[in-house]
Amino acid sequence: MSCGAIYLIPTPIGNRDDITLRALRILSEVDAIACEDTRHSSPLLQHHGIQKPLISLHEHNEIRRIPELLERVRGGESIAVITDAGMPGISDPGYRIIQRCIEEQIPYEVLPGPSAVLNALIGSGFPCHAFSFGGFLSVKKGKRAQTLQAALDSAHTHIFFESPHRLPSTLEILAQLQPQARICVARELTKKFETFHRDTAAALHAYFQAHPPKGEIVLLVHGNADA
Repeated sequence: MSCGAIYLIPTPIGNRDDITLRALRILSEVDAIACEDTRHSSPLLQHHGIQKPLISLHEHNEIRRIPELLERVRGGESIAVITDAGMPGISDPGYRIIQRCIEEQIPYEVLPGPSAVLNALIGSGFPCHAFSFGGFLSVKKGKRAQTLQAALDSAHTHIFFESPHRLPSTLEILAQLQPQARICVARELTKKFETFHRDTAAALHAYFQAHPPKGEIVLLVHGNADA
């Protein structure tokens, strides 16, 4: 029996229509879809008229579930891997299954598509020629401060994910480290209430103290080593 394949498919980061025709075609053709959260993914799939068996695949069951998925692929099935939003593998499940596919020579494809990292970068207006993505900032204040200081001292744009309840504390750290640093807070990307707040660290700290943030947050720090 011929081998199937694994497909890593990006899903919308907010607007359900931000998904490619190729992604919809493959999702409708595969034998099963592995989801980070089946309850979260079901409405998206239903919205696009896709009905397939769903399998949970998240950080707590990856080690156990991946061998099962790869065995099904070796048996001829094709399986799509999606996460709650954006590109699988970027601060989401996806890295481990690709590593196993490479090690075991199992066919896989990665489709292009939505990514909060790139949307935030372009929308911020900060330099795009050189940038880095740091994932989620540490919950520990000391480690966060070290990471943010390194970002301020660099010569390019740094992008981080941050939770809304921790954002004011992170902006306070930035305001203490460098009050005039150029910062952008991208919120609720592609959704109805999408906003880009661009200002100094001190000004944004004051703003979000008075206006507690809600929703998904991407934080961008403009490195000033060249200044």
